[in-house]
Order: sequence, then C-alpha cells, then structure tokens
Amino acid sequence: MQEQFTEASIQIDNMERIMNLFGNFDQNLKVIEDEFNIDIIVREGEVKIVGQENAVAMAERTLNTLMKIQENGEAVTSHAVSYTIELVKEGRENRSEEFDSVIITNARGKAIKSKTIGQKRYIDAIRNNEVVFGIGPAGTGKTYLAMAMAVKAFKSHEVSRIILTRPAVEAGEKLGFLPGDLQNKVDPYLRPLYDALHDIMGAETYQKHIERGVIEVAPLAYMRGRTLDDSYIILDEAQNTSPEQMKMFLTRLGFGSKAIITGDITQIDLPKGKYSGLKQVMEILKGIKGIGFVYFSEKDVVRHKLVKDIIKAYEKHEEEIGESE
Repeated sequence: MQEQFTEASIQIDNMERIMNLFGNFDQNLKVIEDEFNIDIIVREGEVKIVGQENAVAMAERTLNTLMKIQENGEAVTSHAVSYTIELVKEGRENRSEEFDSVIITNARGKAIKSKTIGQKRYIDAIRNNEVVFGIGPAGTGKTYLAMAMAVKAFKSHEVSRIILTRPAVEAGEKLGFLPGDLQNKVDPYLRPLYDALHDIMGAETYQKHIERGVIEVAPLAYMRGRTLDDSYIILDEAQNTSPEQMKMFLTRLGFGSKAIITGDITQIDLPKGKYSGLKQVMEILKGIKGIGFVYFSEKDVVRHKLVKDIIKAYEKHEEEIGESE
C-alpha cells in the first residue's frame, strides 16, 4: 500500500528567526527538502511541510531540533543541519542537547564545544581517564578538542605544562633535503599543532608560554629518556609511530599527567612492511582501567560535507578491493 501524502505546520512568528533557520538563499531548507523528498512552504509565520507521512514527520522533527539549537544561542550551520538529519534518521535527535557544553573560549571569543555525540564521548573519556586514544578519520576534531582540553587544564592549574608531539614521518619528502637546521626541518610536521594553539590561545599568549618553556611542541624523538610529570601530553598522527615509538611515548607518563593519543589508521604513511604502533596498541591496552578508546566515524566529521562523502567513498573502495582479493 502506497504511503499517503500529508502535511504538518510549525508556527514561527519571527521572520528573522526563519531566515537564520533556513540559511543564506534558503540553503538549509533545500538540504532538508532534498533529504526527505518533501516540500517546505513558508507563509506569514507558518512553515508548512508537505510530503509522504513518514518523511514529513522526520522533517518536522529536524526543524524542531534545529529550532532548539537556535534557542540555545547557536548558529544553524550546514553541519548542524546535516548532523541533525542523521540523528533524526536514527531516532536520536534528543541526544543533540548532550553535547552543547562549552569547553573553553578561544582567543577570538568563540566557544569551543563538542558538536557531535562522538565528540562528546571523547570529551567525557578525556575527563575520566589518564590515557585516551582518539581514533578516526580527518575532520572529526580529535586533535583540536584534545588541545582545547589541554589549554583548559593548564589555565585552571591542573597541570603545569603542555607538551605536543607527533612523529616526523618522511611522507614523500626527505628531511635531509629540507632547508635549515633540525628545528627548521621538523617544523613543517608540527605546523598543524602550532596553528591550533594559536587559534585557541592567541599568538602572543602562545609565544609567551613557549619562551617560558611551559608549552613545548616537538617531534616524538625528543621525548626519549624523559619522564613527564604534571603535564598534559598530546601525541598527534599516532598512526605513523612504530610499536617501539608508541611504547616509548606511553612509558614517559609521569605523576599528575594525562596523555591523549590521536590518529587515523586509514592514513598510515610508514614505509611498506612497517607496522603501526597505534594499530598494535589498540589490541594490547584494550580493557585496562584508566585507558579510554574513542572511535570516530564519518558522522563525526565537522568539516565540509564533501569530506564526509570522500571518506565514505574511500571506505567503499577499500571494501571492494578487500572482497576481490
């Protein structure tokens, strides 16, 4: 039996609110219409949704959830629309209120907060464990949120220093051919960490703390032989560590310290035949109290929508290759 057409209406008296809800040139409205194959008609403070019954119900729930986001003072971004649609399809839109608490405010006064359920789970894991692994695709906020939590802990005097590190893997370039001294050679690998810290703390504050030695950004090799007490330590791009490097890093942890390890096991740049320390540690440390693992998916991507589509396309391609082998 074919599903009947129906309609639903939502009253919104404020025209400015309608404009903010639907976005520039009604781009948010078009996304909702295309996703559910319905029509949305706006007339004199009334938003009417027309289409098949189930689709109309989901579109109505999507709009109501987005209006709650508005009421909380948040902008209805394209990411908020696409992510809300995903939650509605899974019947989890009520959980959207779980991840709107502010972690910290950045140098430009913008609130940094979790934007997906996966990100909220990550923040909770960082709060409740001494060592946390954030594993998942690019654009899910793994490193940026870890750094926001580090800066928050530093500002509230929970730790006395922040240490950021990543392996300097020669992905297509040889360090020996890059100009300058050793620091100049490794700086390109560390640039994403510098940029994120600048955004969160501001360039002037960041530089002051670097000069005082309470913030350190260094290649992973510089961690050997040290014991890191009272520190917030973040290892980025951990998929490019060897098993020996991963063990070395994890055994640097001192008293009063917290370690966050982030990586994407689908983007390993190690030479052929070299095994990733991140892939190995996922098995070795599973189930140990005080160590948390959080796995992100393409649903947690907060970059351009195309990034999510690219990740899904690559995953499908890899599955097809795996089946044909």
